[in-house]
Amino acid sequence: MDGASLLQRYRRDRRKLLEFLLSSGLIKEIRTPAGSSTVSNLNLDALSIDYVLECIQSSRVVDVSVASKRYREELQQPITMQSHFGDSYFLLSGAETAGSPPRRIPPVVAYNYNNHTFSDSDLPSSRSGFENELKHAHPGPTKSLPRNHVHIPKIGLPTLQTGLLDDDLRESAYEIFLACLVFSRKMELHLNENRKKNSRFLAGLKNKRVKRHPMPDSFDRPSELIDIFRSQMQISEAMDSLIRQCLAAVAAGRAREQIDVPQIILGLLNGMLKSDFPNEKSYILWKSRQADILEELLSSAEYVNDKKQSVDILIDRIRNPEDWDTRMSPSERFEVLSAISHIALTLSSMPPKYGILGESYYWSAGYQLNIRIYEKLLVGLFDILEDDHLIEEAGEILNLLKSSWSMLGITQKLHNVIHAWVLFQQFVATNEAVLLDYSIHAMRNVLSAQDDDHMEDNYIQSLLCFTTWKGCPTRLSYLQSVILSISMWCDNKLQDYHLHFTEKPSLLNEVMSMALMVGAYSFESCDKNKFTGFEALDSTHYRKVKDYVESSIEAVSKRVTDSIGHGHRIDKTHPLTVLASELKFISEKEMAVFYPILQQFCPEVGIVSALKLHKIYGERLGPFLNDVSCLSEGVREVLTAAVLLEDCLFELYSLGKRQSAHYSARTNEFEYYKIGEVARPVILDWVIAQHARILEWTGRAFDLEDWEPLSHQQKQAASVVEVFRITEETVDQLFQMKLPVDITHLQALLSIIFHTLDAYLQKMVSQLVDKRDLYPPVPPLTRFKGTTFPVIKRKLAEAVVLDDEVHNKLNQLTISKLCVRLNTLQYIQRQITTLEDGIRRSWSTIRVIEDKICSEGNPPELSDGSSDMRDESMDELFVATFDCIRDSAANAIRKTCDFLGTRVVFWDLREAFVFHLYHGSVEGARLENVLPQFDNILNDVCGLIDDDLRDLVVSRIYKSSLEGYIWVLLDGGPSRAFSNSDVSMMEEDLRMLIDLFVSDGEGLPRSLVTEEAKAVQQIISLFSLQADSVIRMLMTSSRHMTAGHDVHQNDFRNIGDAQTLMRVLCHMKDAGASKFLKMHYNLPASSEYEENAREESVSGSPLIADLIKRSASLRLSDRGSSSFRSIKKKFHEATSDLRHVAW
Repeated sequence: MDGASLLQRYRRDRRKLLEFLLSSGLIKEIRTPAGSSTVSNLNLDALSIDYVLECIQSSRVVDVSVASKRYREELQQPITMQSHFGDSYFLLSGAETAGSPPRRIPPVVAYNYNNHTFSDSDLPSSRSGFENELKHAHPGPTKSLPRNHVHIPKIGLPTLQTGLLDDDLRESAYEIFLACLVFSRKMELHLNENRKKNSRFLAGLKNKRVKRHPMPDSFDRPSELIDIFRSQMQISEAMDSLIRQCLAAVAAGRAREQIDVPQIILGLLNGMLKSDFPNEKSYILWKSRQADILEELLSSAEYVNDKKQSVDILIDRIRNPEDWDTRMSPSERFEVLSAISHIALTLSSMPPKYGILGESYYWSAGYQLNIRIYEKLLVGLFDILEDDHLIEEAGEILNLLKSSWSMLGITQKLHNVIHAWVLFQQFVATNEAVLLDYSIHAMRNVLSAQDDDHMEDNYIQSLLCFTTWKGCPTRLSYLQSVILSISMWCDNKLQDYHLHFTEKPSLLNEVMSMALMVGAYSFESCDKNKFTGFEALDSTHYRKVKDYVESSIEAVSKRVTDSIGHGHRIDKTHPLTVLASELKFISEKEMAVFYPILQQFCPEVGIVSALKLHKIYGERLGPFLNDVSCLSEGVREVLTAAVLLEDCLFELYSLGKRQSAHYSARTNEFEYYKIGEVARPVILDWVIAQHARILEWTGRAFDLEDWEPLSHQQKQAASVVEVFRITEETVDQLFQMKLPVDITHLQALLSIIFHTLDAYLQKMVSQLVDKRDLYPPVPPLTRFKGTTFPVIKRKLAEAVVLDDEVHNKLNQLTISKLCVRLNTLQYIQRQITTLEDGIRRSWSTIRVIEDKICSEGNPPELSDGSSDMRDESMDELFVATFDCIRDSAANAIRKTCDFLGTRVVFWDLREAFVFHLYHGSVEGARLENVLPQFDNILNDVCGLIDDDLRDLVVSRIYKSSLEGYIWVLLDGGPSRAFSNSDVSMMEEDLRMLIDLFVSDGEGLPRSLVTEEAKAVQQIISLFSLQADSVIRMLMTSSRHMTAGHDVHQNDFRNIGDAQTLMRVLCHMKDAGASKFLKMHYNLPASSEYEENAREESVSGSPLIADLIKRSASLRLSDRGSSSFRSIKKKFHEATSDLRHVAW
């Protein structure tokens, strides 16, 4: 709604509110300067409504002189919002750009009416004081008036000379409507004398929102419709009753003849007196309005130019209240009216110009007034409380309005034009889509009507309007002017539909339909160009829709670029990055919101919008690409944003191409930006630069590692998490760039991952100590012999002390830290799979995008290396990298587990298990004394180790315990000797050890544990044999003895091994075994050595023979050691002698 209409509605509502308040009984007393307490003579426009409300609240007397003074004082103050402090002003400037409000009273600025859009009738030069109150107020954009509001252009009807207001036209329209019903004799007007008088307008609005149920068959239905329409036209019941009485009297004195508007006006002036009105003011306003109507109809005729002065004098006498109501007698007033009637009859008797049935002179002479009056009648069909809806009775009332056609010069075609125009104006004011649908339907009826009646067409062509078209003043017919105004409004909206239809995109379809319909109408040859419907869309319509799309894209892009250019961004983001993001948002909205609607009118809109946006950004991206030399943060952001934008635009382009059969056969117009050509070398440089950075970071994280678990749930070390974090961050950065990458970049990335994790694994393995350093010193081989008398005993050879480096490493390689290391290695095994899967998915995503682009028939320049990017090559590259890392991690786990098991048995349990088990005697140093320590260590390990590694670690500890048990049996030294009676106890101890690791089914599988213990059981069984049996087994084994075998191999000694058999003989409490060893090997007696000698450090004995390097040696004498060859020779000599000499 334009400013003038808002102003008039505001004034009218203000008067009605004051009238209601002053006559409602809420006021205690009204005091006027003349002493009167009546409201009828008060000038309500000059009273302060705030003062009246204050008097009602405080129950004071309303003093009219104070109310007037208060009103004048308020006019001197600026218009403010209803804020607590009263310091929110309406400014002429925009609030967004004006900054903070001033702290002073703003100066008075006259409102410029020339720049404002009024209704078709201009405001007179002098208005009430309330109008002056609004002159200085220019509120900024509010919710009721959005910033994208576009006023509909005027149709350019000739200006009314008298300046009739919309209220005047509305009230006159209702009077003419009633007169037409009366004189057409189509219905009787019931005067309803017994109806309760109620002069308040608010009574006519009671229960307006309650749904009415029409009864078309009711006898009194026409009266109901008239009463409803009266409320819609905002006419009081009292005024309606007065008009009906006067019209009934006028109709009674006339025969059935054609009557015109001047005759109705003269009849009302003659029949309605001053005493019939509630107050003098309302009578004066009514009479002035009637005089204005007469002047509009009579003074505009060229025929009466010579009598114009006399007509003006007669009408001025009617306007003059003192002359007309006081000085003139009824007969004199009748003479004035008769003189005017004579002129009016003379004009109406003129022959019709176009030969239309019922045509009168006033059809053409007063069309500017007639059309406005008929518009007001049609506006009355909109609900006054919900002006975006038609009342339910609109169809029935519209049939009644047809009775006014002959008086106002309305034909069926002209009615359709005016109706379409009124509906369209109401749509513009309310933004209600249903009204636009009605308007489209009415306009379609106009443009598709047949030209059978040339007289009607000529008549409509004569109804001229004066407007501006293409920058030049133009004279058009009313139909052409309406079409032009609608077309200009639609063009204005559609040329920036991103702005106007964002909040309500569903309106775009209707507005586009209206634009194409009225846009197909030619003003130069309107009689030849007919609207044929939307099924016959041609290239003209296509071109128009494309123009709308290009214009809107340009407009929204310009707003974005202007906002970026004028804005001050705190985050310092590159303008091209921001622009790409904004244009991507526009393209996504275009594709999701606007394209489904626009493609109904032109399938190529997706192509047009994509190419336009692509060109807009390409013009700014080109110079930037020319200056790119490295992959800085800003360059990466711009290139990534550009690729994302281009992908989105290509999707929109492809969508439009698939929908358009015309474009499917044409060459591809989508030319990609040269991003790949610029990005490839700088991306490779960036990846290479990450290599050194990640290696340095990995080394720093490893050096700072204390090998403590992150938490109870996350049992791995913090350093490996950091390594994978920096690695995954590099991978994410590469692929999240969304930049074109090829196999070279992938190879460089995988090389970084391999060298990073391999360096980490190598550092972990390098910190382990050689487990041979954990074994205790090997005692010399002796033969069992008890002590018979005191002798000087020998001491065992002293062990070599560990160097500081090895000792420090051992201090850092505690069981808990070794468990964390194993958990870390297991974490690497898991994460490397996750990392591989993520890289494969990212790479597959790139391939999918490239394949999709290639399938469109225009592969971009980034796909020219696609021949190298085969699936087999990629699989080989991934396997070569990640399987190698998995193998290295598995090898590191194996070495660490071996070291952990060896440390538990031969270092942490050395005293309790290796040195004290069976020391002196079996019965006095059983395994049950050591098992609690074993159990504690196993509990600690199971609590620290990852569940997936638990069985592996426990199994390795078990193997080491068996190895230690064999060491006790075979390499226990002079302090250990076993008889046949000890075998049962040793077998029982072995079963206890097995049960410990089986742990009632919660530990290792019994089958596995039993299988591993077979070697130990066999060795124990040797001690149950007679010495001569073992000697014969030794002789048999010596024949098969081979050189180069290490004693401490991964596989335990078996029962047929010569070394095993010799050590069994050395630890047997048997005289025959002792005699054999003394005779053939000259081994010293065990009694010759101290039993409490223990070594705290691990070393290699100088007496260790080449035959035994890991857990034992053959000590042939106390003077030194012999080579493996000499030992082998002794074995042969001994066995040769035994063949001929019996034991």
